[in-house]
Amino acid sequence: MCGIVGYIGPQKAVPVILEGLHKLEYRGYDSAGIAVVNGSGKLEIRRAPGKLRNLEEAIAKSPIEGTYGIGHTRWATHGRPTEENAHPHRDCTGQIVVVHNGIIENYLELREKLLKAGHKFATETDTEIVAHLVEQNSQGGVPLEEAVRRSLNELRGIYALVFLSAKDPQKIVAARQGPPSVVGLGKGEYFVASDIPALLQHTREIFFLADGDIAVLTAQGVHVMDHDGRPVRRPVQHVSWDPIMAEKGGYKHFMQKEIFEQPRAVRDTLLGRISQDTGKVFLDEMEITEKQFREFQQVRIVACGTSWHAALAAKFMLERLARLPVEVDYGSEFRYRDPIIDSKTLTVCISQSGETADTLAAQREAKLKGSPTLAICNVIGSMITREASGTIPTHAGPEIGVASTKAFTSQLTALLLLASYLGQVRGKMNQDAARKLMQELTRIPHKIEMILQADESGFYENLARQFFRYSDFLYLGRGIHYPIALEGALKLKEISYIHAEGYPAGEMKHGPNALIDENLPVVVLATRDESDPQAMTRYEKSVSNIKEVKARDGIVISVVTTNDRLAREASDHVIELPPAPELLAPLLEIIPLQLLAYHIAVRRGCDVDQPRNLAKSVTVE
Repeated sequence: MCGIVGYIGPQKAVPVILEGLHKLEYRGYDSAGIAVVNGSGKLEIRRAPGKLRNLEEAIAKSPIEGTYGIGHTRWATHGRPTEENAHPHRDCTGQIVVVHNGIIENYLELREKLLKAGHKFATETDTEIVAHLVEQNSQGGVPLEEAVRRSLNELRGIYALVFLSAKDPQKIVAARQGPPSVVGLGKGEYFVASDIPALLQHTREIFFLADGDIAVLTAQGVHVMDHDGRPVRRPVQHVSWDPIMAEKGGYKHFMQKEIFEQPRAVRDTLLGRISQDTGKVFLDEMEITEKQFREFQQVRIVACGTSWHAALAAKFMLERLARLPVEVDYGSEFRYRDPIIDSKTLTVCISQSGETADTLAAQREAKLKGSPTLAICNVIGSMITREASGTIPTHAGPEIGVASTKAFTSQLTALLLLASYLGQVRGKMNQDAARKLMQELTRIPHKIEMILQADESGFYENLARQFFRYSDFLYLGRGIHYPIALEGALKLKEISYIHAEGYPAGEMKHGPNALIDENLPVVVLATRDESDPQAMTRYEKSVSNIKEVKARDGIVISVVTTNDRLAREASDHVIELPPAPELLAPLLEIIPLQLLAYHIAVRRGCDVDQPRNLAKSVTVE
């Protein structure tokens, strides 16, 4: 959600902080601000509603300089998106400031207490009470970090907090309970931020704060303590991402770039995981033993948003290959219904960022019930990976666009590896079947490249030109294709603001048929796998669905396999894909749906990378 950047070192702080905030724009925000202690020891703040350019204009009109400071992009949860409510917030004295990502659940109770103590508030936000609480606890010359530690004992909620104090200069104090906080280690300079991309221009040596940690950054170094004030050490990691991976690289939008990065993302996720000769899948560095994998009696998959669609596709993969019953839950619902799980249940948690609040809470609930947890994640070292019994990393690289693309295909790839591994160790897949499936999987990146070539020829741009004015879309799929219909609909609604629904094609007669007329484009996933009789039955029924739509004057865009005849003849528009086994088809089908959504959104003049009201990492419940 909100973005935080802090810097202390020899450089001018403002350019470093603003650069970092720009790298965090993908998280979504509605206002921004910055605080710097200048050379005279005075704390100066600049804030502005709207985009970062508004803050930059405010700084240009009234410059501030200093070698340490903090900045923030705000996503409103308490208080409207105004300059007054933008962070940083200060205490009564104007000497202490704070920026915050999260929610303080008991802020009204604390506000009443502080009002009675004589504090005066200037904003509607929950964050401001934290600055006043630290002021209250710093009386008598208490160091900033100790005042922060005492204050945290009174807070309920989730938070990443970063503080400055003109009364206790030359230090930045950061605290975490929930949302991510990453510390960067440079040469004589130190950083704290909400996410890694904010740091990559300056350092690749980082460590994540754990829940309850308080970090003190000075020009001499960083030390970390727990909530009791005891020193702790966190493992330093070297980030392998090249900073250019977080740049557009000549593409018009990050989303466009990330769509075209999917062949590499799938290849990297597969790297070192399979034997071409035998089809054997390797899941290394797991606390879960092969014996446990063999003895699991059920699988629960927990995810949110796009990751939930990957989870739903994985249900078909796991039940088909591993012959295990699978349930898929939204992270936001899982822990509120007392799920029936135990040590014989494998709980799989899927999160691009590894910090999704609802998924993390669900993971902790599963662990409390004795279930081993396995993370499918793009950020090694994130909270979900640290708390999991094992991780299959997706290796998609940084995904900046709010609408997920390459993270989704990487998740599908990792989940297929998991399904194949379980099928093999449980004796449900013979070696020949495993080898053939894994060989086909290694061909998927090239097939994605073939699909992307059609975009370079202008095919999807031309298609978008015909459909960008429509106000509603329907996406249909059967079996494993249904989750891809859901994801295609989500992509369109996220970035173009067009109402779109995904539906099981077999449910058309139970409601969706009432919507169909000449004003409703219907996207039908009708690929076929001639080696699989069940897949061919689904294909034939999908062709019947196409004819149903046409009988009601609907407009059909069909996604079909090359050289298809039946679906092609019944459709208004056809998107052709290379052939693939049905379990791998989702990796191909989603590409044209991403491209169609992208070009429609561009044609409508929408902000593709930062859609309104959405955030990349949802770190609050």
